[in-house]
Amino acid sequence: MRNINIGLVQMSCTANKAENLEKAITKIREAAQKGAQIVCLQELFTSLYFCDEEQYENFKLAEPVPGPSTEALGKVAKETGVVIIASLFEKRTEGLYHNTTAVLDADGTYLGKYRKMHIPDDPAYYEKFYFTPGDLGYKAFKTKFGTIGVLICWDQWYPEAARITALMGAEILFYPTAIGWAVSQDEATNTEQYNAWQTMQRSHAVANGVHVVSVNRTGFEQNGAMQFWGGSFVANPFGTILYQAAHDQEEVHVITLDTAKTDQYRTHWPFLRDRRIDSYQPITKRYIDED
Repeated sequence: MRNINIGLVQMSCTANKAENLEKAITKIREAAQKGAQIVCLQELFTSLYFCDEEQYENFKLAEPVPGPSTEALGKVAKETGVVIIASLFEKRTEGLYHNTTAVLDADGTYLGKYRKMHIPDDPAYYEKFYFTPGDLGYKAFKTKFGTIGVLICWDQWYPEAARITALMGAEILFYPTAIGWAVSQDEATNTEQYNAWQTMQRSHAVANGVHVVSVNRTGFEQNGAMQFWGGSFVANPFGTILYQAAHDQEEVHVITLDTAKTDQYRTHWPFLRDRRIDSYQPITKRYIDED
C-alpha cells in the first residue's frame, strides 16, 4: 500500500484577486485539516476566467512565477505540511505571458512550474490572445508524498500529453481546469459535453495505469452567461470514478489514493509493455496525406 491523501478545492471566484487567493488559502487549510497531503486548486483560481474576451486590461492580472502568489502559498504549504498545485497567470517578461501551474512542496519549497502546452481559441475561451504555448515540455514533480504530473485544462484532450507525463514517472495526473456551459445550451448538450470531458480523462487513467485528478471551477461568470460546471472528479487506474463533485457548489474533498495499484493494473493490463514505439513516428506529423 502506498496511500496518498489528495485534496480537491472546487470554488467560485470574483473579480478581486486578493480575495480569491485568501479564499483558496482558507480552503487549503480546510483540506489539510481533513488529512490532505497534496492539494490541487483549479485553473487560474486567483481571478475570474478572463479569457472570455480579448481585453488588454486583463494582462494586469499576471504576475511572475515564482512571485507573490507562490510566496504566499509556500508559507501555507510549510504551515500545513501539504503539497500545493497552484494554477497562475504568469508574466514572464513584458509582452510574454503563460498559463502556468506552480508546485510547492510540503516544506514550502518551490519545486518548479509547468506551462500549458495546448492553447485553445474558441468563443468565450480566447486563450491564444493571452498565453504563449508552454516551452518547458512536460513535467513530473518529485514531492514529499509522491511523484506527480501536472497538465492544464485543454491539455486534457491530448493523449500524448498524458502518456509522456506518465512515462516521466508521474504516479498521479492532475488537471487544474476552467470549463463550463453557456447558459443558452440545452441540458442534453450540457450532459454530452461533460461526459466527453470526463470520459477523455478517464481514458488517460486507463491507458497509463495511473490515477487522474481533475479540479474544475464552479459558479456563474461572464455576467451570468457561463456556468462553470464544477464536477471535479478522481478516477482510478482503470477509469472508475472514485469521487465526483457537484456541478453547482463549492467543495473541499479529501480522498485517499493507493498508488501501489498502478503496478497491479499495469501488470494485468500491460499497455506499456506492448507499445510499438518503433511504429509511432507518424504521430509527429500534423496530418498524413495519401500522396
